[in-house]
Amino acid sequence: MKILCSLLAVVFFASSSMAQLKPGTMAPEISLPNVQDSLVSLSSFQGKVVLVDFWASWCGPCRASNPEVVKLYKKFRDQGFEVYAVSIDTKKAAWEKAIRKDKLLYTQVNDNGGWAAKAAEKYFVDEIPTTFLLDKTGMIVAIDANGHELEKLVRSLLR
Repeated sequence: MKILCSLLAVVFFASSSMAQLKPGTMAPEISLPNVQDSLVSLSSFQGKVVLVDFWASWCGPCRASNPEVVKLYKKFRDQGFEVYAVSIDTKKAAWEKAIRKDKLLYTQVNDNGGWAAKAAEKYFVDEIPTTFLLDKTGMIVAIDANGHELEKLVRSLLR
């Protein structure tokens, strides 16, 4: 019984110590290679409203949401909106093919670790797509906002 209680205590304290990201917290820095293998840091977009979008080429829901992200990007990019798309693909060729096929015009970076990708771990991503909307200072404003709600938030942050 003592062993079971000790084990439960360890599990409880380990899980409660994990600080999930929440609106109102600063987004952790990410610096990953783009398609040309040049490092692109999330902080390089400071001063812009940024949607951090975790996705992968093999993820059906991710691919289904890409047209909406493209539409939002086209609508607001000239006003200071950026998308920093973080792929967890392990196969660069599949990632590049998806970028071309889905006509993704915004910043693409790859953390090729699959579900063990360090950037995904930093953001506590346990499913994709997962998005984080950041204000101009890099603070998280919303997590997994989409559709009309996301557009409304982006519009208000750009004012």
